[in-house]
Amino acid sequence: MALLDRIRKEWFIIGIVLVISFAKLEPSVGVRGGPLKPEITVTYFAVSAIFFNSGLSLKTEELTSALMHVKLHLFVQTFTLAFFPVAIWLFLKLLALTAINEWLLKGLQTVGCMPPPVSSAVILTKAVGGNEAAAIFNSAFGSFLGIVVTPVLLLIFLGSSSSVPFSSIFSQLFMTVVVPLIVGQVCRRFVKDWLERRKPPFGAISSAVLLIIIYTTFCDTFSNPNIHLDRLSLLLVVFIIFSIQLGFMLLAFIFSSRKKSAFTPADTVAIIFCATHKSLTLGIPMLNIVFEGFEHLSLISVPLLIYHPAQILLGSILVPTIKSWMVTRQRAAQLTKLQPV
Repeated sequence: MALLDRIRKEWFIIGIVLVISFAKLEPSVGVRGGPLKPEITVTYFAVSAIFFNSGLSLKTEELTSALMHVKLHLFVQTFTLAFFPVAIWLFLKLLALTAINEWLLKGLQTVGCMPPPVSSAVILTKAVGGNEAAAIFNSAFGSFLGIVVTPVLLLIFLGSSSSVPFSSIFSQLFMTVVVPLIVGQVCRRFVKDWLERRKPPFGAISSAVLLIIIYTTFCDTFSNPNIHLDRLSLLLVVFIIFSIQLGFMLLAFIFSSRKKSAFTPADTVAIIFCATHKSLTLGIPMLNIVFEGFEHLSLISVPLLIYHPAQILLGSILVPTIKSWMVTRQRAAQLTKLQPV
């Protein structure tokens, strides 16, 4: 039973391993022009399904409660969509001198360009007891903002390596990302009560569709004889990703916990997770649009695929430590207020 519970809990991570394995065994099924026709089914239907699902699940009515905390929102969005990608770009200047696969390094840059995820940062903030409303707002707002900002950042730092012109990329993004998201939000207004009662598994649906996208992406990789990935590069990238995640969490903590920052301990908790987590659900579809038809797309996607479980694993491990710090700071603040002047 314990094993089954573990499988149910980690089914998505297991699914990533399985679909990559299947792609390795029989890449012809999901390759472009193959039986699955990913150039149509994935590029249009799968991506649109993910963002329609996001639009349907985003509780925009909950965001108003956190709307006025402008300083916190500005900090999170600036950190994750400006400081993060620039810092990664500078760091990669050093890593470029090493023997690490260049496409994996480019993939690290794409991680920096991604918006915050809709779910994981909120779940971990809630687990610690932090400012959940702020986490919900920044995750949702960051997702909306990322629709415009992330493709721009990708084109600034990497350039579009496909033959698709800038205008075509954004027209496709509009049709497969913005329109489904808006339609999902409109539909939510009509079925809000039913959604609240039944609570459909939005996260599981998006993750299942995401597995299809990952599968077809790696089918293209394994069917291309010119692409090789050495294990040393992969191991180094895993180590670098965990180091980056820890490093940015520490920076977010230091910047937001200073007395001059005016953030509460609960605010700091939300900042730590929202400013450092990156969205796989939004990221993979966007990479497929911006780098459509590019032979190294799967290698560029690898760091994001690693970063996703890394942020959940590290976040879960650090929950007790962060919670202990937050409770201690809150008690100290209460004692200070009770002391006579």
